[in-house]
Amino acid sequence: MADQPKPLMPHATATWLIDNTSLGFEQIAEFCGLHILEVQAMADDLAGSKYTGRDPVHSGELTQEEIERGQADSSYSLVMQKAPVEVTRTKGPRYTPVSKRQDKPDGIAWILRNHPEVSDAQISKLIGTTRNTIGAIRERSHWNIQNIQPKDPVTLGLCSQRELDAVVAKAAKNIKPVEGEEAAEDIILEKGPSDREKLIAELRAERDEAQKAASEAAQEAEAAAWLEAKRAEENSEDGGETGQG
Repeated sequence: MADQPKPLMPHATATWLIDNTSLGFEQIAEFCGLHILEVQAMADDLAGSKYTGRDPVHSGELTQEEIERGQADSSYSLVMQKAPVEVTRTKGPRYTPVSKRQDKPDGIAWILRNHPEVSDAQISKLIGTTRNTIGAIRERSHWNIQNIQPKDPVTLGLCSQRELDAVVAKAAKNIKPVEGEEAAEDIILEKGPSDREKLIAELRAERDEAQKAASEAAQEAEAAAWLEAKRAEENSEDGGETGQG
């Protein structure tokens, strides 16, 4: 019976079966797709939260006759009579569990940083948020901006990898190449050297100027030394002539 569908609301259905039938815990656990210990805890009122019972007979998932068969034979496996209809949302933002809603800003920040080509409308639909929230995070005016850390929305459980990839791929297709990009690059190159080249040229000029100044200083020092030696020599000669006279 492991392959048969499970009730739409397993815990609520299990609660109703515990309260309204004499079915065994194992029978209820198997039908609802729960662990028998979880059913035991619900029966002992030890579960973390009390669920409101959901009548599977009223929903058509079970019949009273099927329940009576199970009550008569503890080894009998209940057979679902009507599989629950999966509820899907076709309009409006994606529903996100309360436990995950606090992670939305982190997921939005991650998309804004890593995929800026994705539109606000796409992010809103993917994450299940509002455009005002997206705008506040982009402009860093969000009330909790100091605590928002970009995190992969797939890792956070806000969407699947397939959904994210599909949105990114669609956004990439909407990006139109700018005409004349190559020509613009040529114009930039024609305008002159880059900042790096300018800096190198300036450093070279400073180095050459310093070398020139050092050379001139050395020449001046050499000339001064020669002149001083020349004067000393002349003074020596003058002194010798005076002594002879």
